[in-house]
Amino acid sequence: MQNRVLVVEDDPRLAEMVRDYLRREGFLVEVEGRGDRALERIRSERPDAVLLDLRLPGTDGLSICRALRPDYGGAILMMTARGDEVDEVLGLELGADDYLTKPVRPRVLLARLRAALRHRGSGAGGGAGAPELIRLGELHIQPDRRSATLAGRALDLPTAEFDLLLYLARNAGQVLTREVLYPALMGAPYDGLDRSIDLRVSRLRKKLGDSPRSPRWLKSVRGSGYLLVPE
Repeated sequence: MQNRVLVVEDDPRLAEMVRDYLRREGFLVEVEGRGDRALERIRSERPDAVLLDLRLPGTDGLSICRALRPDYGGAILMMTARGDEVDEVLGLELGADDYLTKPVRPRVLLARLRAALRHRGSGAGGGAGAPELIRLGELHIQPDRRSATLAGRALDLPTAEFDLLLYLARNAGQVLTREVLYPALMGAPYDGLDRSIDLRVSRLRKKLGDSPRSPRWLKSVRGSGYLLVPE
């Protein structure tokens, strides 16, 4: 079954480029240029995913995300030309699954869209035998369900944070550099400047209840990278 995507973007040239690329990759894609109309369309058409620009006429992307999330179960990926950390954190806290800074590289967009759809239940794989379960002390991760618990408490992890946790867990006890983590999670080489991995680590630490100064689970190794402690 083809996934339905609504691209909410007021730049016609960019919207057309994203639409045509995703259609070639097998998605059913529609475009909307106004935020107020987009909110109505999402509620009535119920697409599987929304690519949502932050700055829109009518209603801005953050307001749309805030209004949608209580009763919309599809994936929301926010896009903006501004690399504003405050906007990124706010968007994720309002329920966005991921955050992309323009100009968005097509292959990165595709990889993160597919990851968000998997997280929202639009493509869980099946296979013979028992589902994989990663146990690290009180931390349990079920990749097939895209879920994790800590001491029996379910962790509310958006796509970006779950992908980071899963990659770290599968390499528990190893120090992973940004040069390793970035291409594994973003689908592109690390440019030495992007802080996306650091932001994900910071948010994931909060979900794990880690102290920033003395984390129990997710440690920074000075000059090297990050390590998930294999309890």
